[in-house]
Parts: sequence; structure tokens; C-alpha cells
Amino acid sequence: MSLFDTITRHKSVEALQAEAGKRGDFRRVLGLWQLTAIGIGGIIGVGVFVLAGQQAALNAGPAVALAFVIAGVASAAAALCYAEFAGMIPVTGSAYTYGYAVLGELPAWLIGWDLLLEYALIVAVVAIGWSGYVQSALASAGIVLPVWAQGALGTGTGRVFNVIAALVTLGVAALLVFRTEWGARFNTLVVAIKVAAVALVIGIGVFYVNPANWHPFVPERVIDAHGVGHFGWGGIATAAAVVFFAVFGYDTLTTAAEESKNPQRDLPRAVLLSLAVSMVMYLAVSLILTGIVAYPRLNTEAPVADAFKSLGLNWVAATISVSAVFGLISVLFAFMLGAARIWYALARDGLLPRWFAHVHPSYGTPHRPTIVLGVFTALVAGLFPLDEVAKLVNIGVLSAFIVICASVIVLRVRKPELPRSFRTPWVPFVPVVGILFSIWLLSELAAITWLVFVVWVSIGLIVYFGYGMHHSALAKSV
Repeated sequence: MSLFDTITRHKSVEALQAEAGKRGDFRRVLGLWQLTAIGIGGIIGVGVFVLAGQQAALNAGPAVALAFVIAGVASAAAALCYAEFAGMIPVTGSAYTYGYAVLGELPAWLIGWDLLLEYALIVAVVAIGWSGYVQSALASAGIVLPVWAQGALGTGTGRVFNVIAALVTLGVAALLVFRTEWGARFNTLVVAIKVAAVALVIGIGVFYVNPANWHPFVPERVIDAHGVGHFGWGGIATAAAVVFFAVFGYDTLTTAAEESKNPQRDLPRAVLLSLAVSMVMYLAVSLILTGIVAYPRLNTEAPVADAFKSLGLNWVAATISVSAVFGLISVLFAFMLGAARIWYALARDGLLPRWFAHVHPSYGTPHRPTIVLGVFTALVAGLFPLDEVAKLVNIGVLSAFIVICASVIVLRVRKPELPRSFRTPWVPFVPVVGILFSIWLLSELAAITWLVFVVWVSIGLIVYFGYGMHHSALAKSV
């Protein structure tokens, strides 16, 4: 067998479908609403509580709602492609498994390898942000941590380790080690609190909207002292690129395919439902927020809470802040769950040591990768500042979007007769929209992100050619 044949060997869709029906590695305990809650938990976070206000103040004005529409359309294109694969190949691993079926082993490995790092870094980023909220709340109650425990080295004099950020990642990991349904029930409760907070913002805020704050809806473009443009249609495009990273996360629920009670029916529905619910909330909050406060005043660390404070509604602001603290836990849950399942899938296929492909006999969870991820993310969240970690995320997710969208087109041509419980509409137009938007966003990422990506991919190639290629389950079956 040539090297090319080796690295492009793949599992057929039919074989994966057959495996899905036979595998009993996990306990099937997740229904439609629990899967949808995982998706909403991964999507709704800093986007609704922070980015909507900040991007209104910095780039789009009241037209930040249009920025969410643009980002939502692009994200929906990828979501529709995910939905087709989720219904067709209900196997743990998400984009990695889908790539394995269409593109072959090496491309699939690289996607899985990239997502493993991306999901872990997203957990660390959110944990650091969560720590900031909690420390602020504790300070309001007169409780102040020792300086060394307040943040990472380099974020302030005397700071050494962000203890709260590390503890929350370890706590979420522990939750995920125990029965999946326990974690899912907790996550569903947290998501319900988060949705209730957004409903509170909309339900009360609508009575304080001043339509004059929406004029002009698209502020005139200005150039600042550094030569950077803001507002106008260019500003809307810039804001769309920023908030796009707040409108994915539904992909995490597809990693739990083998824990779904009825994956072929529920996974596509959960993907689309979670994105639809999240987009309605984003649009409503954007319009309410820019309607109750003039947009230049929204560039704060907690714009939603601060907007209600300016109205004298301190109890609403406090409720929103507390809900944001709880709500961010669901983001941690979704992405750590996704990372652990991808790691498990890589190990089960022999591309990583099979020691990690072991389900706990009592809890029915991939406890080994979950524990390792918990420790890794705790160290990253504890030792590194938020801005440094945030620069590194998103490139793997965007790469996965391109692979999924392209794979839908390829598989429609290669095997149009395959039964699909959900079909992406308007192929190839919809997948091409997802591909082009992802490429554009990749071009906007910082140089350090690309550098880390190249280094991580290089390590991945070494691991594959040194270990995975020879230990792959497909290699042993030849």
C-alpha cells in the first residue's frame, strides 16, 4: 500500500452506520432537550452578556443586530451541514468522524487533533472570564482572595495563579466523569437560568426602549487616530467577524452522538434548534440594549448589567450578573464534553493510545481523557492571562467548518443514494457560503494564532506518522 493510500484510507459511511447500531460503549441517556441544552450552553455566553454591547459601542452602533444576522447566516450554513452528517453518521467524534468517512484518515486526524486543542483552550478562556465575574462578586461581599491567587503571573504585581479559574475547570471535569445524565441535568438547569436571564432582559427592557437611540441605525463611518475605521457598513462587517465566534458551539452536541437516545432524529433537530433559539435571543438583546442606552455607553466589561444600572434597576443588573456567572458554566460543560469525546474517538480508532478509549464501568463516561483535560485546562487557566489564551482559539473550529461544508458537497456527488434523515438545502450554495465565510474569518485571525496552529499541526503530523499511522484500527484490519 502506498503512502497516499495509507493516509487517505477511510471508513465508509455504511460501515460507520453499522458500527453505530452495534456499539455499546456509552449509555444512551440524552434526549432532544438535553442535547439542545448542550448546544445552547455552548453558544450563549459572553456573546449575549458582553460582545453585543461592546461591538455596538466600538464598530456597529445599533446595527450590531445586523452583524448578528450576518454571522448567524454564515453559522447556519455550517449548522445545516453538521445536521446532515449528524443524522447520517451518529457516531462520537463529530467533525473528526465525518472527515474520516469522506476525506480519509490523515485529514480526519488533523481535524480531530486541532479541535482537541481548540475546545480545551475555549474551556480555559471561559474559565478565566468566569473567574473575573466571581472575584468581582466576592469583592462586593467583602471577600478578597490573596493577591497571589487572583490571576496568572503577568496580570498584576504579585499574582501567580488564577485559583478560581483552575477550580471551576476541575469541577466541570469531575461533573463529566460521573454519569452523563447527571451532568446533562445540571447543564440543562444552568441553561434554563441563562435563558431566563435573557428573557428578563427582553421582558423588562422593552418597556424602557427609546427609539431615538436607534438613530442613526448605521452610524457614519469614522477613522480613529490610529487609522482604524469604525461604524458604517465596514464596521458592521468587522462586528460580524467578532460575534461569529459567539454563534457556534452547537457542534459540541454532535460529539455526544453515542449518548443520544435517538441520534438520527434528535441530533439534526438539536443542532438547528439550539442555533435558532440562540439567534433569536442575540437579536432581541442587541435591539433592546441599543434601545435603552445610547450605544457609545456600552463599551464596558458588563454592558447588559450596566445598562440596567443606568436605569436605576439595580436588582435587574444584579440578577443578570449572577445569571451570567452560572451561565458560563454551561459553556465550560459543552466544550469539555466535546473535547473528551473527540479524544476518546481518536483513541478508539487507534490514532492515540487505546488506554484513553476506556469507558468507566460504573459511570459510563470516558473518564481518562476527561480527567487529563481537566488538569490541562486548569493549568492553562491558572497560569496564563485571558488575552494571551484568547488569541489562540477558533482556528481549529473554522477549519472544521470548512471540512464539514466541503464534505457535504463531496458526499452528495460521490454517494447521492445514501439515506439521510436530514438533507442540507440548496447544495452546493449553502456549504459554499459556510466555506467562504470561514476562509474570510481565518484571514482575520492574529499572526500568533497561525503560528500556534502551524506548531500544533506539526506536532500532530509527528504523532500521526510516528504512532497513529501504524496503530490505526484500519491499519490493523488490512
